[in-house]
Amino acid sequence: MKYLLTINMHQGLWDGLSEEEHNSVYAAHERFLAATTESGEFICTKAFDSPAASHTVRIREDATEVATGLASDSETFLCGYYLVECASIDRAIELAALVPEARHTAVEVRPIIHEQGKE
Repeated sequence: MKYLLTINMHQGLWDGLSEEEHNSVYAAHERFLAATTESGEFICTKAFDSPAASHTVRIREDATEVATGLASDSETFLCGYYLVECASIDRAIELAALVPEARHTAVEVRPIIHEQGKE
């Protein structure tokens, strides 16, 4: 089954990490990619630009409203994801625990129940 591992971050937390800690996060992602590629579980990954680069679109009374920034006021935001295919939810949770952001904020595991188009 396919699972989406969504990676969450908090900008203040990220900004507070040292260069060494940033490099540790990057290295952990490389190890995750290597391990899941070798096991055949890796499908794809995407990393998103900062929340400041986001635009939120809402339709209100048939008018399009566009605001700069995220749709929610949460300090934690979606910064990327991994799409993996593995045998069970337990394995997907094991993989999520290897994503370095799980140590700082959270990684959410979501089963994919429908898909269409390119991955």
